[in-house]
Amino acid sequence: MLEGLLAASHLMPLERLPTVVGEHAAAAGFPEVLIYVGDVQRNALRLLTGRGEDAGQAAKGEEAELKIEGTLPGRAYQYIQVLPDTSPGGAGENRWWVPLLDGTERLGVLRVTAAEGGTRTRQDMVALASLIALILVSKRVHSDSFARLTRTEPMNIAAEMQWQLMPPRTYADGRVVISAAMEPTYQISGDAFDYSTAGPIVHLSIFDAMGHDTAAGLTANLAMATCRSARRRGAGLVEITERIEEALVEQYGQTRYATGILADLDTQTGILTWVNRGHQPPVIIRGGRWTSDLHCRPAHPMGTCLGLVTTVCHEQLEPGDRIVLYTDGITEARRPGDAEFGLKRFTDFLIRHHADGLPVPETLRRVVHAVLEYHDGRLEDDATVLFCEWLGPNPDTTGEAAELTGLTPP
Repeated sequence: MLEGLLAASHLMPLERLPTVVGEHAAAAGFPEVLIYVGDVQRNALRLLTGRGEDAGQAAKGEEAELKIEGTLPGRAYQYIQVLPDTSPGGAGENRWWVPLLDGTERLGVLRVTAAEGGTRTRQDMVALASLIALILVSKRVHSDSFARLTRTEPMNIAAEMQWQLMPPRTYADGRVVISAAMEPTYQISGDAFDYSTAGPIVHLSIFDAMGHDTAAGLTANLAMATCRSARRRGAGLVEITERIEEALVEQYGQTRYATGILADLDTQTGILTWVNRGHQPPVIIRGGRWTSDLHCRPAHPMGTCLGLVTTVCHEQLEPGDRIVLYTDGITEARRPGDAEFGLKRFTDFLIRHHADGLPVPETLRRVVHAVLEYHDGRLEDDATVLFCEWLGPNPDTTGEAAELTGLTPP
């Protein structure tokens, strides 16, 4: 099954995936496999039909869209668990909901009907889901069909740029677990986040560009691209911010700017090194409680040329510490006439839901939805959070990373 599907995938358009999966899976004892992918906002799971791609064109008798909250397939997605289908239509059959994962990024779920049950069948379903996830990731970057399927409303130009620029929202290895969230999904303008690895160093950065328009998106794009260019040439944190400022001034004079935090985590020693360019300071959560924000004298926002010295700051982390970078849209969200969401409420929410045993990506999905609800579903500013947990100096703690992201063995 896997060999045949892999061979077929190389010259296969995305629209053929449901049919080709069905052909190869049937020969391995899975008479029906339905592919559901998460929408951009992570509210629903939408059926990949291969016809357009319009989730409303579902096969007769099949649901085109499944809510993540309050449904069995949604629970399989949220907790990254293989779950038997106990719905009226699924009772009496060997039917399962299987998470679709690319590494640790949640893409959606499969609904698999199996000829028989048992441990080997579950193993085969998980292997099939893994391969389908890899194929989806390889096809989605150049597929408008995939983009249409995962959107429930039009996306503005700035958001179109930002989502193409961002790395996957979840990453984990034996050293760190990283996850990020960003709202408003379809109207993002000036926020951006980034992370990368190079040997033992994990780089983290977050940017908040001036304004709430397409120009803000261009500013954030320019800042991030300059950061990546300088970083990959071996520049240090201070020099990276200087290159960003030069690029912004060259392009916009001094009419556009971006704040930001740029940080490097040495995973062998636990030393966090960072610079603050006019941004909210990082927060460290240690031992299940909010320790403090990390104070570091901020320099001026990049692009303003105010001449303030950029200070390099250091913090010794402990294994299990969680670094949280965020933009002011998270903490300053408010209902008309009400108090701000606030840093304390934000960190308490992170701690409480993490203590509930939720995978890190699910915790962030819920905290961003809580911010949206607090603001009655409409944000006046972008709200972005980037979360990184350092597991310790041992690079072989992949089991712990799996647990934090929900990847416990089925």
